[in-house]
Amino acid sequence: MSILIGRVTVASPELAEFLLAHHADMSGTAPAESQHALPLDGLLVPGVRLFSAREGDDLVATGALATIDGSHEELKSMRTDPLRRGRGLGAMMLAALLDDASARGIRRVSLETGSADFFRPARALYARAGFQECAPFGRYAVDPHSTFMTVALTPAPDGASHAR
Repeated sequence: MSILIGRVTVASPELAEFLLAHHADMSGTAPAESQHALPLDGLLVPGVRLFSAREGDDLVATGALATIDGSHEELKSMRTDPLRRGRGLGAMMLAALLDDASARGIRRVSLETGSADFFRPARALYARAGFQECAPFGRYAVDPHSTFMTVALTPAPDGASHAR
């Protein structure tokens, strides 16, 4: 079955449940003040672009981009259904988000993720996509529970994004 990735502009009970599970997955990984995942209502506001991946009728992944400034966005709420991990869905979502950003003229995408072992696969995914560790950005401060990463984007002639 094929995977369809598209923009989400309206909340649904299924999406709310998926994102609540995302928050529950991370609940024991750091103190509350070091957890920066946005709730659903924070993902459906101007300046944030939320996407979902579906396999048939099933919601299998999410990801979002939040504006930092006119050429810099933050990757938010990346999650793959735990029962479907290891199939490349996270990489597909990440590529779609970077393509979306690049197509809109965004030059840099940064992210904050956890520093705990739980987040090791996520950090490896981001590194494979060209993200490198960086200093805190935006409103973030140095936090031992956080890893900050960034990638510069350059538009490709075919409209696809490429990390530089």
